[in-house]
Amino acid sequence: MKGLLRMFLLVGFLVSFVFACSYTDSDAGSGVLKPVAGQLQIPLAKVSDGKAHHYQVKADDGTMVTFFVLKSADGVVRAAIDSCDVCYKAGKGYFQDGDSMICENCGQKFAANRINVVKGGCNPAPLKRVVKGDNLVIAMEDINANKWYMKYRLK
Repeated sequence: MKGLLRMFLLVGFLVSFVFACSYTDSDAGSGVLKPVAGQLQIPLAKVSDGKAHHYQVKADDGTMVTFFVLKSADGVVRAAIDSCDVCYKAGKGYFQDGDSMICENCGQKFAANRINVVKGGCNPAPLKRVVKGDNLVIAMEDINANKWYMKYRLK
């Protein structure tokens, strides 16, 4: 009986270890956001760690829009729809590799410091954002204007 218990404990430990090793901090602090007075407010303290943070918000028509925010190595907090003009039909987005974002569909790599600077093609679709006090602010108007990128996103 003790041998069986030890085996279950070992298997449980191994499963926990595998999940812990496969977890990525790139989404720490991410989640579904609720707009307030037509704006999204994200505390800068939550997105200033150099990691990509993916968020979702419901557009006015109910479309769930996914976007990411990250502070690039040059100190600028950037925001983009988790899709692009070219690959949006694949319904995939981007993942982080160091100071770059990589398209999950085509594998192209984009330097984080070019997000919100280079637009169109396979670049992450930029979101207008401003820093107000301790928050990054994104207008729902911009989310609504970019909801079409989510047309093929899996629900």
